[in-house]
Amino acid sequence: MDVAIQSALLLFGIFFVLLLVGVPISISIGISSFVSVLVILPLDTVATIAAQRIFGGINSFALLAVIFFIMAGSIMNNGGIALRLVNLAKLIAGRLPGSLAHTNVVGNMLFGSISGSAVASAAAIGSVMAPLQKKEGYDKSFSAAVNIASSPIGILIPPSGVLILYSLVSGGTSVSALFMAGYLPGILMGLAVMIVAYFMARKRNYKVSDKVTFRQAVSVVLQAIPSLLLVIIVIGGIVAGIFTPTEGAAVAVLYSLVLSLIYRALKWIHVIKILKETIIMTGIVLFLVASSSIMSWAMAITSLPAVISEGLLSISDSPVIIMLIMMLVLLVIGTFMDLTPAILIFTPIFLPIATQLDIDPVHFGIMLVFNLAIGAMTPPVGSCLFIGCSVGNVSIEQVIKPLSYFFVALIITLFFIVYIPEITLFLPELLGL
Repeated sequence: MDVAIQSALLLFGIFFVLLLVGVPISISIGISSFVSVLVILPLDTVATIAAQRIFGGINSFALLAVIFFIMAGSIMNNGGIALRLVNLAKLIAGRLPGSLAHTNVVGNMLFGSISGSAVASAAAIGSVMAPLQKKEGYDKSFSAAVNIASSPIGILIPPSGVLILYSLVSGGTSVSALFMAGYLPGILMGLAVMIVAYFMARKRNYKVSDKVTFRQAVSVVLQAIPSLLLVIIVIGGIVAGIFTPTEGAAVAVLYSLVLSLIYRALKWIHVIKILKETIIMTGIVLFLVASSSIMSWAMAITSLPAVISEGLLSISDSPVIIMLIMMLVLLVIGTFMDLTPAILIFTPIFLPIATQLDIDPVHFGIMLVFNLAIGAMTPPVGSCLFIGCSVGNVSIEQVIKPLSYFFVALIITLFFIVYIPEITLFLPELLGL
């Protein structure tokens, strides 16, 4: 036990010190994990096993799904799909006060569900909506806050590379079940943002969009259907067992590429940009997975998850209290750590505790992702926050006040997700997953 505590202090102590001095997170994970195991094993053994763990961590066919979804999201971001989804979102939400704000939310839900990327959604939908909202007299800090708060919804609504990553780290939780489980929490997340936007828009007297004719509505729907069919094809194929998540991701790449070519929005310069973005993001993800596999081994060999589990369960044996503690820890972690490394690091720590409390791994996965998604919109390292501010041409200081109202609404929604598991598990159970 003393060795485990000593190793844990070294692991997290070195990790956070390296992060504070600006060392990239993948390198911080690898160095801290390597050093912490030296307490138990000799250097040559640690070096050999660490190299094997690095190779084993990325030697996974399922990881191709994450890579393909990254490429599909990049194609959609450059292929003229966002504008058609924004038009559909405007048709859906156009009669509400502050209709452009609601259009932004629905647009992020639609685009996020197709691209599976919060950052891509914040950039694509935000860049379309910001000029429109400025023209209609919307306060730019309010507009940016709406975009920032709603862009992480795509992390939950499938297809989602993050949920596939959780499936891998958790030891094979059903991807189909996770995909179905993400729908209702994702929709609730969007509704929470829209409710806050509704009251803020009414207070500021933002107007309703003009009515559209039936012919215009039909035209908008018809233009958006090909994009929406991607979700039906990919998710339907995975859930029905027609193809695996990896094959579904490859289908998403091919479909989005063909669709972008049909729209004539994709040029050769875009292809080069897409490949570059995919290569960079793939390198980041694979490096994170590789280094995190060393950390998983370090935690396993030192029995760290068992020590943390005993510590938490010594505080209380109530699932309500333990889940509250885990939720608060993850909220704090999400404010200064990106979602991917947080999932890789904390799933092996908290999932055994959740399983011990008879919490369904699917429910826990959605709770984990929802929790960390909130961190994507908060300083100091929220990726959606920085992209949203850049697209909206506002400073972080300007957007913090309006963003805080959305933050509170999302925390309340998180409590519902955590303590009412039926919200998450209804669709998977209905489909027998």
